[in-house]
Amino acid sequence: MSQQAAALQTFNSELIKVLDDLHSKREGLNRHIRQDEEEKERLQQDSQVLSDKLRRVSENLSQRLAARAAFDRTIAETEAAYNTILQRSQSLLCVVKKEVDSLSRATKLEKPASMTTITP
Repeated sequence: MSQQAAALQTFNSELIKVLDDLHSKREGLNRHIRQDEEEKERLQQDSQVLSDKLRRVSENLSQRLAARAAFDRTIAETEAAYNTILQRSQSLLCVVKKEVDSLSRATKLEKPASMTTITP
């Protein structure tokens, strides 16, 4: 009977050792789970902060793109009007030059009355 009691004692010791080892592994796993949960919470908070920043940046970008489009429209309209002014100025200059030329020719053709000689 003493051999059976010794065997039982050995089995009991090993069983307690295995249970202690399982408890230890479970506690280690619990620590990892808590760390993962904490990291998950931090990442979710970071994600929320980044989402808010992304939303604000997207809104700002949208407003700036609209402002740039307004600048582009104004620049295009102004340049078109300026080009029209240049073309009309050039046309006006040509007309004025022709008129000056015509007037110059007309004044050269006419002789003053005092310069005409009277022949008897």
